[in-house]
Amino acid sequence: MLLTIDNISPCTESGAVMTKETADIKIKKLKMETKPYDKVLAKVAELCPGAVQNGKVNFERLKAELSDVVDENTHETYEFKWVGKNASIVEANKPIRKTLRPCKEESKNWDTTENLYIEGDNLEVLKLLEEGYLGKVKMIYIDPPYNTGNDFVYHDNRVQSEEEMNKGIDLFDESNNRLLSKAFVRNKESNGRFHSDWCSMMYPRLKLARDLLSDDGVIFISIDDNEVANLKKICDEVFGENNHLGLITVVSNPRGRDYGGIAKMHDYILVYQKGENASLNLISDESNIFKTFDEFGGFELRELRNRNIKFNKQNRPNLYYPFYINKTEMDENSLYTISLEPHDNWIELFPLESQGINTVWRWGKEKSKQNLNINIKAKPMKNGSFMIVEKYREGRVMARSVWWDKDTNTEKGTLLLKNMFNGKIFDYPKTVEMLKKMGQMGTDSEADDIVLDFFSGSSTTAHAVMRLNAEDGGNRKFIMVQLPELTDEKSEAYKAGYKNICEIGKERIRRAGEKIKAEHPEATDLDIGFRVLKVADSNMRDVYYKPNELKQTDLLNSIDNIKSDRTPLDLLFGVMVEWGVSLSLPLKEIKVGNNTIHIVGDNDLVSCFDKDIDTETITKMAEQNPIRVIFRDFCFTKDDEKINMFEIFKTICHWDDEQAKNNIRVM
Repeated sequence: MLLTIDNISPCTESGAVMTKETADIKIKKLKMETKPYDKVLAKVAELCPGAVQNGKVNFERLKAELSDVVDENTHETYEFKWVGKNASIVEANKPIRKTLRPCKEESKNWDTTENLYIEGDNLEVLKLLEEGYLGKVKMIYIDPPYNTGNDFVYHDNRVQSEEEMNKGIDLFDESNNRLLSKAFVRNKESNGRFHSDWCSMMYPRLKLARDLLSDDGVIFISIDDNEVANLKKICDEVFGENNHLGLITVVSNPRGRDYGGIAKMHDYILVYQKGENASLNLISDESNIFKTFDEFGGFELRELRNRNIKFNKQNRPNLYYPFYINKTEMDENSLYTISLEPHDNWIELFPLESQGINTVWRWGKEKSKQNLNINIKAKPMKNGSFMIVEKYREGRVMARSVWWDKDTNTEKGTLLLKNMFNGKIFDYPKTVEMLKKMGQMGTDSEADDIVLDFFSGSSTTAHAVMRLNAEDGGNRKFIMVQLPELTDEKSEAYKAGYKNICEIGKERIRRAGEKIKAEHPEATDLDIGFRVLKVADSNMRDVYYKPNELKQTDLLNSIDNIKSDRTPLDLLFGVMVEWGVSLSLPLKEIKVGNNTIHIVGDNDLVSCFDKDIDTETITKMAEQNPIRVIFRDFCFTKDDEKINMFEIFKTICHWDDEQAKNNIRVM
């Protein structure tokens, strides 16, 4: 029921003058549903206006807009396809009528924490986070189901019949004749629906995840042999092939597990960036810690000669010159003194020949002069010759991108949890050390970076974020998302009282946080808390979305369009989700008579959900100089209070009519 101010008497209790513009104001309603498609449509309209007609995309026109030639062979283009792909693309754009309900009793440090733990289907959660966290997440790590045949849990309601399946994979033509040339062996665990359902599960989630990443954000995805090839193709499409940063091999089980005669000992981590503004931080790699030192610090030796014969004496003559080596002056690291000037009895050394071509140095003569005997010297070779070497002093070396084998054994992760909970409650979680390494690579200790994990499991990512913050003084924030998947009744976790995985994850964060704080008493500002939010049906009754279906007999029951079991805090978080307000902002309440005013952040959102609101309460709300204001749909007792409300906000907040209409909403 939209609040309308048309045809209301201009007299007001406060004496405020009602203009014609004020009388025409209609309070806008929050939609209370997510519609990612609208953002896509708006972007298409912005870039290709002619491709949007009557609120829909004209795909033929869009295809023409994106091409300078007519493609006669579109059916032959290279692309990755599977049964249900089109549905999975649409799935990411489908609106949902869901909300997030706060759960203070399961949270830790509710009033002060900036971390979130969200329970629910991660596809729904990612959609709910779009308004408030679009382009704000610096790093994402996920450890999704590997599709081994035992761990597939997300189906997204796209189960197909055998007939639909056959049609989708083109085994039959329109006359139901088998196309033998396109037939393949049916193997439900390795072909057709088995892989297609997994791809359809991953695609919309990764698509939404990309939207949440900041322009300089990165995503790390753990996977094994079963789907690494398909995941790479999906990520190339979602993030762009040129944004693939690497495929890391992780030794998860040094002893290996026997699969057909080959002991499998590794998994993978796919790494992608959002765009060209992203970069991975350089981190210390213990395998590259310097073993050689001089008075200026540690170093490793690198040959100064350029081994690439494309750079040679003919095209780089300025890089071709001699060094002179003093065989009688050796330092503590067995390196010899050098000069650019000839001396008696010193050895002259030019860059070596390679394939009959005179190679050159990597440095010009002037740079070499500045670094003589500080960062460049001569190293003796076993054959009696010498090599000019650079003392490479870069103290932070990029982590190896191909092979991680230190602190990556999942049995170590299992043992850590076993010690924390006095029993084996979770199988083979990733190690905190491995997640820390990714956190160092993907986040900045001097920024308030957000780390998201929407397959959070036992919350190793949250554990790693807290420990990393304690060690380097960072202020990273985490958002954990996990489906409350039930634990097996025969498992130690169930017997210990943990009925679902979320209960394990939350308890781990509590215990890990206290332990880290005890180990780092100097980290006085360390955030070890988290707000628990749970996916739930909309706070609004169905009639809110379908007013045209309202019957005369329903009118009395529909005056209040909010469900009876929802609290003001439920409504507040529902509005925060809908209006794109950060869910980790501090909250406070102000009492004004019988009314309660809710304030989010400094002035990000001000609300009052009481049924009877008077001028005093409205004035107090306006004095907060809010960015956004929200009321219940029927909270005013008198018509002139509706007019007064606008005039009060316009006067105190210095808003014009347009600002008042845009900043005030009802639900």
